[in-house]
Parts: sequence; C-alpha cells; structure tokens
Amino acid sequence: MSIHDGWLLLQGAAPHPPHHYAVTTANVLVLFFIMLGPIKMIGPFFAATKDLERSVVRGIAWKVFIVGVIALLLAGLGGRALMSNWGISVPVMLLAAGLVFLIVALKLVLEQYEAPHPPEPVGKPQSLAMRMTFPVTVTPYGVAALIVFMTMSGELSRSLAVFSMAFVVMVLNLLAMLGARQIMRWIGVMPLQILGAVLGILQVALALQFMVQGVRDLGWAP
Repeated sequence: MSIHDGWLLLQGAAPHPPHHYAVTTANVLVLFFIMLGPIKMIGPFFAATKDLERSVVRGIAWKVFIVGVIALLLAGLGGRALMSNWGISVPVMLLAAGLVFLIVALKLVLEQYEAPHPPEPVGKPQSLAMRMTFPVTVTPYGVAALIVFMTMSGELSRSLAVFSMAFVVMVLNLLAMLGARQIMRWIGVMPLQILGAVLGILQVALALQFMVQGVRDLGWAP
C-alpha cells in the first residue's frame, strides 16, 4: 500500500481491489473510539477515584487528558518518522498493531471468567493519573493504529487531520472522567460490563482484520 493509496482510503476512495478494507474517515474515528475511547477506561477510572474528593478527581482527569494528548501527538509524529527512517512498511505495522490488539482483546474477553481481583491501593493522585493514562487510556495498540494512519496520510497536514480524530476521542475521555460518578449512578456497572463484553469480541475480530489486511498487503494471501 502506497502512502497515496493510504490517504485515498482515508478519504473513502478505493485504489485497491474490492477485498481491501476501506478505511474511511468515519471508520478511523470509530477505530480510535474503540482503541482509545472511554468505554474501556470509565470503569477503572471510577473504581480508582470513587473515594477521592471531586476536586482531586477533576485534577486527575485533566492530567490524564493533557498527558495523553501530548503522548499521542509525540508518538504519532515520532512513530511516523521512525517508520519512514527504518523502512517499516504499513502492512508490517498493521500486523504488529493487530497482534498486540489481539493479545489485549483476548485478555479482556477471558478476564470475565476469572475470579475478581482485589482492588489496588489508590496511591497518590500523580501516580494514579499516570496509571490511568498508560496503558488504560493511551493503549499500545491505539498508538500503533495512530502511527499507521498518520503514515498512510502522507503529508504532515493530513497527518494532523488524522490526529485531530484521536484528539476528539480524548476529549470524550475527559468528559467521561469528569462525569464518571454521574454516569455510573445513572447506568450502573452491569450495562458497562455487557457493553465491554460485546466490544471485547468486536476487538478480537478487529485485531484479526488488521492482521489479515497486513498479510494481504504483503502479498502473502489473495
């Protein structure tokens, strides 16, 4: 897949045969929502901060947001440059992202069959903010996907357009963290667990889709 073809895919065009997965702008936003979005982190964030003062919780939420945005920007631009300098192709990066995503997704799916873990100590707000940022919010596979899409986009201005979609998801994360107590009061734990289980299965399928696409783009399969 060339960089030009990659950006055409981001725009919804089809430079490849029909079996190729069309990564439209809407699809990129959905992928970032699944990989970096609030569904997977609101439960852990609420559990870790439910006994803290609201002002402390707000401070933690803003730290997670700011550090997360900076980390994604640096990772996206740095990873884009390193992929080019090291000669790493987009299909290989897709395979790497898919593999990490698959391992994590399988872990999430299988966790529901394990005995519940004892709650971790809360710790200091600063350490809690870092723990909520990496890897709960800024996930390794989300970073890998961001690098892939920014590399596919070609020009820096287009790469920043891709990053803006990740930024939108981070804003949603911030809103979810700030409203975590209200959300958990209105919705409760059970619906989030059900939604998490459904998303877990979809994440496994999405990870496999990444890997299949990488294999196809490398020419290893029709």
